[in-house]
Amino acid sequence: MKSEKNSSVVGANLVDAVKNPLESASQESFAKALEITKAYASSGASTHYSAVTRLFFDLFEMFETGRDPREK
Repeated sequence: MKSEKNSSVVGANLVDAVKNPLESASQESFAKALEITKAYASSGASTHYSAVTRLFFDLFEMFETGRDPREK
């Protein structure tokens, strides 16, 4: 239940970063996650588009919380 709440908060932060990129407190997390995800997507290592979106959210969550999202 706690991880669902954390994901919900991280999701709300992500929406805020997309809607208000210049005013969001999550701007740096968004930019870092986007840059790494773009590099991954352009590398050709991705086999399915959903892997790219999942990677972006996991990276954003990691930068927001400071924890490894794989430990859920």
